[in-house]
Amino acid sequence: MFDRPSSRSEAFASFRAGFTDIASPLLELAAQPIRAVKGIGPYFRAQGDLARENAELRQQLIEARYWEDLAYRQRDRIEVYEAALNVQTAATEDRIGAWTVADPQGPFVQARLIGRGSDSGVADGYPVINLYGLVGRVYETGRRSARVLLLTDLNSRVPVMVDRSNARAILIGDNSEYPRLEYLGRNPDIEEGDRIVSSGDDGVLPRGLPIGRAVPTREGGWRIELYSDQAPIDFVWVWPYVRAEQPEAEEEPVVEAVEDAAIEGGAPTVEAPDVPVTADEPAQEPAEAAAEDAP
Repeated sequence: MFDRPSSRSEAFASFRAGFTDIASPLLELAAQPIRAVKGIGPYFRAQGDLARENAELRQQLIEARYWEDLAYRQRDRIEVYEAALNVQTAATEDRIGAWTVADPQGPFVQARLIGRGSDSGVADGYPVINLYGLVGRVYETGRRSARVLLLTDLNSRVPVMVDRSNARAILIGDNSEYPRLEYLGRNPDIEEGDRIVSSGDDGVLPRGLPIGRAVPTREGGWRIELYSDQAPIDFVWVWPYVRAEQPEAEEEPVVEAVEDAAIEGGAPTVEAPDVPVTADEPAQEPAEAAAEDAP
């Protein structure tokens, strides 16, 4: 009744404010034991969750150490093979890092603008990856910026293959989060969860770039859950890639016998064909044979 704005007086408001200042520390002191009793249950539940999380982290650490050792062994083996075969591959240090921004005014729907251009070594056709997998490829390059066509765009076409069976396909974007696989063949060797990588058949992208995981559709087709969607596309790497060029055909000089004879100043010699001689017919003299053939 006294708290209504119409009946509130300045003296009462001052008295209530002073009483609140005095009572607040006492109420806070009395509430601490109650809070401690209420927090016993959540505290022990949190301790149990921490114990389970620590156990999971220890197991992941053990597995990570195993894969780390395996990666080191594979790296040493690959270095030996590359040295024996004289294979030149692009080094990881050659990647060009760049920040991305949205590009709503570009010619494509699913595209990004990166803050690196030709001055930093970026060129058209270079693949763009993030921490998890392939994002797209560069399709327009400026001096200090470049546009990246994402795999989900309607105009994106990338040759891919199944890492397990090497089955070939074309990854086609349709402006959705899951691009589809086309041109798989009649009996494609593909299963749910298969790892999809770039095949390098077009010569534009290198072979083996991770793309995503195969997901079946209700219509019997296949779509790809992209690895790059596991995190926002904020920071990416542009991978310099030297494409394989078509060999140039060598022109073989064709020299005719008549031209050689004309240059030397003589007439070309034509050898007479060999005429088989039978036992019943005597061999004719060249002059007689020429006379009989003359009209």
